[in-house]
Parts: sequence; C-alpha cells; structure tokens
Amino acid sequence: MAKEVSSPAGAGGKKTRIPGGIAKNLGMAIVSGQLSPGALLEGEIAASERLKVSRTAYREAVRILNAKGLVESRPKAGTRVSQPSSWHLLDPDVLAWVFEENPTHDVVLQIFELRRIVEPRIAALAAERRTPAGLEKMREALERMDRFKLTNVEGRRADQDFHAALIEAAGNLFLTSLSSGIGAAVTATTAYKSRWDRLRRDAVPDHRDVYEAIAASDVFGAHAAMKRLVDLACEEALI
Repeated sequence: MAKEVSSPAGAGGKKTRIPGGIAKNLGMAIVSGQLSPGALLEGEIAASERLKVSRTAYREAVRILNAKGLVESRPKAGTRVSQPSSWHLLDPDVLAWVFEENPTHDVVLQIFELRRIVEPRIAALAAERRTPAGLEKMREALERMDRFKLTNVEGRRADQDFHAALIEAAGNLFLTSLSSGIGAAVTATTAYKSRWDRLRRDAVPDHRDVYEAIAASDVFGAHAAMKRLVDLACEEALI
C-alpha cells in the first residue's frame, strides 16, 4: 500500500485559502517529484483542517488537478498521484508549474522538440492561408514585442499573442485547439530563459523574419524562418 503523503503548505509557510492556490501548491509538488506517482494524498478532512480551508475548497482543488491528469480519485480508495504519462503537460497551468523551478535538461529539450516538429509547419500553412486580418494581428503583436521586449511580462504576452495569431492564420481547427498549449510552451520557455538570465539576444528580428515570409506567402521561407527561430531559442535555453 502506498504511503499517505501530506500535501504541501503554501509558499513561505502561508496557508493556502483558495482552490486555485491549493491546486497550484499540490501541482508543483507533483510535477517536481516531491509527491511521487502512486502517492496517496491525505484525506479531505485532514487536509482541510491542516490548511484551514473548507472541505469544499480542498475538494475543488483536487477536482482541478484531476482535470489536468495529475491525480486520480476513486471511491473508497482515495486520491493518488497519476503517472507522468497521464499528465496534461500542455495545459498552461501544468506547464507553468513544470517551469516554475528549474526543469531538467531533458524537459527543456523535449518541449523544444515539440516546438520544432509543430511550429515550422504551422508557419508554412499560415503563409498559404493568411488573411489581412490575421497579418494585422501578427504585426500588432510584433510591434508590442519590440516595444516591451521579452524581459518584460508585457513583451512575453505579446510573444504569446504573435504565436496564437500565427496558429489561427494556419486555418486548421485542430491546430487552433493546440493554441493554448503551444502558447503556454512559448511563454514558459521564454519566462524560464528570462528568470535564469538566458535572454542574450533580441528575438524580435527572428519573429519579424517569420512575419515577413508569411506576409509574402513564402511557404518555404516561413518554414525555414520559424525553424531557425525555435533552434536559436533552444540553444539559448540550454546554455
């Protein structure tokens, strides 16, 4: 039988008082390995008393984690941490929790492998199918990136908007459904590089190359420009 594990308290010893905060603390403990796959979370009554929150709040936090694939609850068996293969790793919250601390080299490499596979092809499709409205969204996001820079939260939001507009321009509903995940991957890796002082170059020109190729309907150019952008970002992250 798996050992019952207590859920962690809030950061700095502060008690967590809302479901989202409880879910974040538990989620970070899970993705960091503090709570191992198969570990049994403490019961609802004990957890709510220790955290000084209502049972309803704790129950909702567990539901949040369940929806993200991090835990599995069964009647009379309790709630256990799921295997990593069940985690919804492209969920924006889960990805943010993974990159909150210092992810392993393999984790960083794997997220960039995903970006290398997906994003160049998306850029190529966008070059085929972009509309004036889509180009305007990309251009506006690019301007904000240039104004705020990626070291600033506003600049990183603009970066995410640029990639979201690019995915939308690809005109594929199934790819559009990946928008939040790809956007979260872009944001998480950029914030990670900023936190560890690895933003050594201005990435705006790389994004501008992608935009200009798409605006020119240059399918091969857009693919090559996006591949170069992701490759350079990967090199920077793995310094």
